[in-house]
Amino acid sequence: MKIGVPKEIKVHEYRVGMTPASVREVCAQGHTVFVESTAGMGIGCSDEEYQKAGALIVPDADAVFDAAEMIVKVKEPLAVERARLRPGQLLFTYLHLAPDMAQTEDLLASDAVCIAYETVTGPNNSLPLLAPMSEVAGRMSIQAGAACLEKSQGGIGLLLGGVAGVAPAKVTIIGGGVVGSNAAQMAVGLGADTTILDNNIDTLRKLNVQFGSSVKTVYSNQQNLEDAVVGADLVIGGVLIPGAAAPKLVTEAMVKAMRPGSALVDVAIDQGGCFATSRVTTHDEPTYIVDDVVHYCVGNMPGALARTSAFALNNATLPYILRLANLGYKRALQSDQHLKNGLNVIHGKVTNESVANSLDLSFISQDKALAVA
Repeated sequence: MKIGVPKEIKVHEYRVGMTPASVREVCAQGHTVFVESTAGMGIGCSDEEYQKAGALIVPDADAVFDAAEMIVKVKEPLAVERARLRPGQLLFTYLHLAPDMAQTEDLLASDAVCIAYETVTGPNNSLPLLAPMSEVAGRMSIQAGAACLEKSQGGIGLLLGGVAGVAPAKVTIIGGGVVGSNAAQMAVGLGADTTILDNNIDTLRKLNVQFGSSVKTVYSNQQNLEDAVVGADLVIGGVLIPGAAAPKLVTEAMVKAMRPGSALVDVAIDQGGCFATSRVTTHDEPTYIVDDVVHYCVGNMPGALARTSAFALNNATLPYILRLANLGYKRALQSDQHLKNGLNVIHGKVTNESVANSLDLSFISQDKALAVA
């Protein structure tokens, strides 16, 4: 198969869809990889390294899309990239379609086959291609939140862990999954007073075992959520419904009731955000203030830690890239239910029910769509 790796063009997005090590593995199995010149510079990988791994370096994105049967990216394609897709071309990347009608409409019109990293599943309802970026974003959320509490950033001027004789900041983490547990690890390590909310008792039990008395675990209902949010100095939003728009758990009234100078970090912003006051920001202008509360809602948080993120992502995606390349997308999807769950759009049809429901679009099952593909 001919595989294309374009340079990411989202604002301050430095990750790359395939590292030289991944390219080497794919080329060793007889496939051809076209890499846009300087695509790997953001993670410290030169064109020469890609060439040594077996890649063909091409001058621009047009050349990549023209040559490739499968495009491997990191972030959802922007409008100019979506315009390059052609019928039957395979796109493998994060999509986050539920809050993004414009992207969905363009992908439907392209007649391409679009597989989303974030809805590929694994055993026990895991999300193996979302997990590495959730780990990074969860840990980074505490770093970002700690900065937001600084006076120069509009915060109240709190040190997350406090010092002798001064109480630490109160951190509330909504969602006890991969994002939440990694955020808690960082918060606890910095000495913050940390509370995690979730509505799954088994998740809360696991967190109790993991952290012991270092964190408080609280069942998430309206009263407990409101109390924990209003009483916090820093709130991390890490809720996820795979494929669907994130629920708006934190209301405008809750935000208004928070102490001036407190902060919110919405890690769910890729799926629309879980705070009513959230709107997508970029690494150029990561924060804004509503009701004297600092909001950090960057849509590609791990892009700031590009090298760690790109290598972690490639560790997860490489087996799926090889499966798609070795078998072709149709056989690969039909023979692997977990990978098939990643199929969001094919030949002008939405095949993820959560996406369809979020955007009020018609839906066809993945099996039916593949049967006529």
